[in-house]
Amino acid sequence: MYKPYFKKIQVEQDAIDDLNHVNNVIYVQWIQDIAKEHWQEKASKELLENCIWVVKSHFIEYKKAAVLNDVIALKTFIKLSKGALSIRMVEMHDETTGELILTSKTEWVLLDSKSLRPIRVSEEIKDVFR
Repeated sequence: MYKPYFKKIQVEQDAIDDLNHVNNVIYVQWIQDIAKEHWQEKASKELLENCIWVVKSHFIEYKKAAVLNDVIALKTFIKLSKGALSIRMVEMHDETTGELILTSKTEWVLLDSKSLRPIRVSEEIKDVFR
């Protein structure tokens, strides 16, 4: 089982769109940011130097809009790693009410940082997230 990683964000004015809620592009940025933070916090210097992750696909299901000054609790975890592919889930909840804002599933592909070719997710890398 993979351990989750958590962070909180307070919605600021630059995240708000013409409909007065968080812009969809901002949510995608937060999804990518928490994945990157999780990797950078847990991986060894050697892994950080030799491996990079690229997005293959994003699937996002929106449940509730977040608005200015909301505090959002983010949770991410690896659902599955197989071959060069890793499936990462992200959930965002309204910190005050606990309501689900969105869920996402992103397929990340692991690349060798020098050749930029896909490489298998090793047990060492899986252990980073356990």
